[in-house]
Amino acid sequence: MDRRRLDAAQAAVRSHGLDALLVGPSADLRYLVGYDAHAMERLTLLVLPGEGDPWLLVPELEAPAARASGADQLVELRSWDETEDPVALVARELTDPAAPGAVAVSDRLFSVFTLALQEALPGTGFRSGGPVLRALRIRKDPAELVALRAVGAAIDRVHAEVPGLLRAGRTEAEVARDLGELILSEHDEVAFIIVGSGPNGASPHHAVSDRVLAPGDAVVVDIGGVKDGYCSDMTRNYAVEHLPAGYAELHAVLEQAQDTAVRAVAPGVPAAAIDAAARDVISAAGYGERFIHRTGHGIGVDVHEDPYIVGGNEELLAQGMAFSVEPGIYVPDRYGARIEDIVLVTEDGAERVNHRPRTVLLAG
Repeated sequence: MDRRRLDAAQAAVRSHGLDALLVGPSADLRYLVGYDAHAMERLTLLVLPGEGDPWLLVPELEAPAARASGADQLVELRSWDETEDPVALVARELTDPAAPGAVAVSDRLFSVFTLALQEALPGTGFRSGGPVLRALRIRKDPAELVALRAVGAAIDRVHAEVPGLLRAGRTEAEVARDLGELILSEHDEVAFIIVGSGPNGASPHHAVSDRVLAPGDAVVVDIGGVKDGYCSDMTRNYAVEHLPAGYAELHAVLEQAQDTAVRAVAPGVPAAAIDAAARDVISAAGYGERFIHRTGHGIGVDVHEDPYIVGGNEELLAQGMAFSVEPGIYVPDRYGARIEDIVLVTEDGAERVNHRPRTVLLAG
């Protein structure tokens, strides 16, 4: 990493009329200084002033980890010991009785710290930090695009092994255990695992259970990991030994909807139009009420981030944005299906980073 992100963030602090941005353990902190800090009862805080040098406050016992991350090559590292009040340390740096000013606080800083900072800085205005960094994070730079392609290829390789895991008599939990090992063989960490078999597939965010797979089960497998700080997220649908009745027809509609939505992606197109492209196909086939979530979400150092591909979001897509396209159809008490690829907005369209077949694959 280099100082360009910090410099851009400081410029954003100034453009928002702020004196400083305060960033706790989060994807924002990883994005800015490369430090994946623990969120805990001890305060870790990046202080990014509009003018002057940024600095990172960490508990003394976390200082070795912060140095190992390389954060101290970008910002001054300060530590506090167990007898000190870290909020008071921050407040002393930010207090200016003549001009209290305003600061922004990162969206995922624990409320206990935000409230303590407000109490310690009674004359200071507090705002959400999300808008300050949004414009920086929503469009990926070339290095980020390379990272997203690499992590997309990694989750492709994991999905290639899924048919061998889905056998009648195995539980969702057993499949998930094996998936965790496969994800770790290709990533630095597991982000999430969804194995929704039979009726469990009708719940989009079902995780795993002790349900036993049976012949004719449709299985939704939605998995992701983190590699070199960037996230993967990919969903495919499988069937154990044979497809259940009606599933082939439903899945064909979903394939068309997902492909139509991806083909609609281009700079200058509203995010809502991508959602509509998928939803119109599904509604025309009579499944409109069975598509119960947005069509996609941005991805990068967070699994879910801007932009959100949903009705009502008229934000125009721009080159460098990265997001999922994942329409789904869910039939309660029977089965569900979702096809998800991550796409990058290019100069004139979209580039998929996932390349596994989008048809239903037989397993077992």
